[in-house]
Amino acid sequence: MPLQYTYLLLDFLTVIICFIFSFDRRIRFDRHFGAFLKAVVLVSIPFLGWDVLFTRMGVWWFNDVYTVGLRFAGLPLEEWLFFICIPFACVFTWYCLDKFFDLAWTNALNNIIVFVAITVCLLAALLEPGRWYTLVTAVATALVLLYMHFVAKWPQIGQVTMVYLLLMPGFFAVNGVLTGTGLANPVVNYDPEEMLNIRVRTIPVEDFVYGYAQFLLNVYFFEKFKIKS
Repeated sequence: MPLQYTYLLLDFLTVIICFIFSFDRRIRFDRHFGAFLKAVVLVSIPFLGWDVLFTRMGVWWFNDVYTVGLRFAGLPLEEWLFFICIPFACVFTWYCLDKFFDLAWTNALNNIIVFVAITVCLLAALLEPGRWYTLVTAVATALVLLYMHFVAKWPQIGQVTMVYLLLMPGFFAVNGVLTGTGLANPVVNYDPEEMLNIRVRTIPVEDFVYGYAQFLLNVYFFEKFKIKS
């Protein structure tokens, strides 16, 4: 396979199985495509803006060897698709686990999860204010949790956190390839001066927090729009 299709293939493989099973009569996630699209567009707006800005600042950049070469606002086509394909797989997984399993007991941990996560994020922001990826990720995640727990009083934070942890094998597979696992060079490169430079295998620790905030928001708005529809 030509290397320029690497990122595109990663997007495709992430979403295709979930998309096919969306039409299974026991699942019927296809009935909620509208709610998902509303949620993903709403959440993608600030995250894509963040992505565009950080790419222009050189906080991270993309290796053209692994992309087809089409760019919009400085981002490869595959990166735009990433903000559809990855959330689709994640929200689909959330929907299935919520439908077939009782994970509501994890919501009893809401207070602990919010307290620990916000404390860690604020410490990272205060101790490393000059590192843009660390700072923005920590502050954004803390604000998301503060809003959901204390303003929206959303009761499912524990459940979403549990599902996010269950998604870790997929996270390691996808983000691992993007950050260089199994490749001669990473698809996405990071300026080490703009992050803590702590990695789990090849993945920056900030990516785990970034993904958590994005997952929380996608599920939160999906549930809101699903109820309305």
